[in-house]
Amino acid sequence: MGILEGKVALVTGAGSGFGRAMSLLYAQEGAKVLVTDIAAESGEETADMIEKKGGKAVFIKSDVSKPEDCEKAVKEAVKAFGQLNVAFNNAGIGGANAPIGEYPIEDWDKVIKINLSSVFYGMHYQIPQMLENGGGVIVNMSSILGQVGFAGSCAYVAAKHGVVGLTKNVALEYGSRNIRANAVGPGFVETHLTDKLTHDREKYDFLVAKHPMCRLGKVDEIVDLVLWLSSDRASFCNGGYYPVDGGYLAK
Repeated sequence: MGILEGKVALVTGAGSGFGRAMSLLYAQEGAKVLVTDIAAESGEETADMIEKKGGKAVFIKSDVSKPEDCEKAVKEAVKAFGQLNVAFNNAGIGGANAPIGEYPIEDWDKVIKINLSSVFYGMHYQIPQMLENGGGVIVNMSSILGQVGFAGSCAYVAAKHGVVGLTKNVALEYGSRNIRANAVGPGFVETHLTDKLTHDREKYDFLVAKHPMCRLGKVDEIVDLVLWLSSDRASFCNGGYYPVDGGYLAK
C-alpha cells in the first residue's frame, strides 16, 4: 500500500518536468490525481501515463493565472474523486532576462501572475475544500531564488520569495485546523526550462559552477522530497522552506 493510499492530489503544471514526475509518483503511491496544465496535449499524456500504469487520473486544461481556472480545478477534483487532500502548486515560467531598469513591464506582470498570484489563487480555493475534508497538505514550488537574488531575473526572484511568504502564512492561519503547507526550493535542475542552456555551453557551465556538487539537479531528486512533505510522514512539518540545491545556498 502506498503512503498516499485513498488520497486525492491536485497538480498544476503537470504536463512536464516536476509536475509530470510528481503526478506519476503520487499515483504510484496510491493517490488519485487531478492533472492540470495549460498545454492540453502534454497534460492529457500525463493522465494517460497514470492510467496505463493502473492509477486513476483526470486531466483538465487550466491557466493558473486565472482565478476561475484555479477554482474549477478544485471543483473538478471533487467531482471526479469526492475530495481534495493534497495540492502541489508547481506551474511556473522563467521570464525575461534583464536588469530591473530594463525589465519589460509585460514580462513582470506575466511572471508574477503565473509564479506567484497563481499560488494564492490555488490555495484560496484549495484550503476551503480541504477544511471540508478535515484537513490537507499543500506543497508550493519555490526555488533557491526564493531565498537569494539572481541578476537579470527580478520577477522570478520576487515571485519565488513571495511563494515562501504565502506558505508561511498558511501555516500560521490554518495549522490549528489540520492544514500543512511547505515550500520546496530546488537549485537549477535539468528540465524544459534549462534545456535551452545546453546549447549555450558558457551559460550552462556558469550555472553548474554555482552548485558545489558541480552539476545541475535532476527531477527525481526533487520529487521524492515533495512526496515526503505531502505524506503523513512529514506530519509536524509546517511553514517550512526546504532547499534541494546541491549546496547552492551554502555559499
